[in-house]
Amino acid sequence: MDELISLSNATLDQLNLEHPQYDRTALTPGIVHIGVGNFHRAHQAWYLHRLMQAGEAHDWAIIGAGVRPYDAVMREKLLAQDCLTTLVELDPDNVSAEVVGSMIDYLPIEEGNAPLIAQMADPAIRIVAMTVTESGYYIDPVTKGFDAAHPDLQHDAAHPDTPGTAFGALVAALKLRRAAGHAPFTVLSCDNLQGNGDILRQTVVSLARLSDPELADWIDAHVTFPNSMVDCIAPATGPKELALAHDFGIKDTAVVTHEAFRQWVIEDKFCAGRPAWDTVGATFSDEVHAFETMKIRILNAGHQVIANVGETLSVKTIAGCMAHPAIRAFFGKVEREEIAPTVAPVPGKTPAAYVDLIEARFSNPRIVDTTRRVAFDGSARHTGFVLPILRDQLAAERSVSGLALVEALWARMCAGTREDGSEIEANDPIWNELQTAALSAKTQPTTWLDQSNIYGDLYNAEPFRDAFCYWLAIIWDQGCIAAMNEYIALDHQKSA
Repeated sequence: MDELISLSNATLDQLNLEHPQYDRTALTPGIVHIGVGNFHRAHQAWYLHRLMQAGEAHDWAIIGAGVRPYDAVMREKLLAQDCLTTLVELDPDNVSAEVVGSMIDYLPIEEGNAPLIAQMADPAIRIVAMTVTESGYYIDPVTKGFDAAHPDLQHDAAHPDTPGTAFGALVAALKLRRAAGHAPFTVLSCDNLQGNGDILRQTVVSLARLSDPELADWIDAHVTFPNSMVDCIAPATGPKELALAHDFGIKDTAVVTHEAFRQWVIEDKFCAGRPAWDTVGATFSDEVHAFETMKIRILNAGHQVIANVGETLSVKTIAGCMAHPAIRAFFGKVEREEIAPTVAPVPGKTPAAYVDLIEARFSNPRIVDTTRRVAFDGSARHTGFVLPILRDQLAAERSVSGLALVEALWARMCAGTREDGSEIEANDPIWNELQTAALSAKTQPTTWLDQSNIYGDLYNAEPFRDAFCYWLAIIWDQGCIAAMNEYIALDHQKSA
């Protein structure tokens, strides 16, 4: 192989693949993005890059940011290559790549977040966006309200000028802008939360109110928090992904692989302007809730349908789960009989057609998306993605047998061992509590449902409780495959 080209501004013209045709040195910032993971660089950064390739939005460049010490690793990697990223698209029939350049800097990670606050206070910044995972919004899992008692938020309320969280930094920056007479910025969540903009508003305004009620009122009145729905599978980067960049002659320590699919639906509520993302494929719509319901329930909940059992059965990837006959049949039945009935159609797509689309996307063998990654933080993902569906099915007096089995399979995974006897390492912020409950539930299944921080009053829902107990007993006695096969064999009326 020829010598690899190290990715940088100076080497762009040496690349034999699509790369920035705009003058990156002339770009000026308009966006700060907090949480510069693979998804952001494959999704939001790509949409902006496409605009820049068309000669537009050169005053909207992204400055990356983070608030956790581990973000410093990504910062170092990206700054070493002028914040360029190689995106490798993994279509089942073809592999292609391009280099995107819409990010121009990455702020230092410091205790107290002074560099982040100062950058957001600059009136040139008109949008602050974030991908901090669905569990990062300080939501009480039962009430869905603001978790004011959380130690992180108590710290920020007591030290508003040197906060530790991204939300505290937002409040501090907005305080500076208000004091200087500058207009506010839009705060845009790009996380998989239903009503993510509404939740983000709740978190920011409630946190501000703990230390400065007048500022909280100003934020609530003047800052916009658009709801959005985002979608693109971008697996974690490892040696295989780094090698794919090498196949294109590039040395890129922060390469991102992704599927040949993207979707971004956004409310058009931007108090300080926005890029014309709609001209490069994004959708501005007042029906974000319907789009996000379809995606979160069929895709994100669908991930939980298969990832937990895949982990327990030592199936390492999502595509591997879809190649497993029992897991694939289980996925299809739960999706079509118990998830899709809770989803309304959106313009151009019925729930049934979307299930077919997700089935195909999950089956892409080129996307090495691990079951461990997808199963991570189940305490947030089950409460956010699966249990709202279960509640709707109960309210409509429809079958919850498959969803109860999904929860039983999660409980089995949280016991911490696979069926082959190997250990499942901690994979949730509250793993110890989950494992304790899961091991107790092996002999007394209802103890899993006693976790009120997850299930709330669902313990009292007899159709769910009885089905859960039944399936967990089968799983421990006969194994996961036997339980799935029994469910698959149920006809719709019997399962109801």
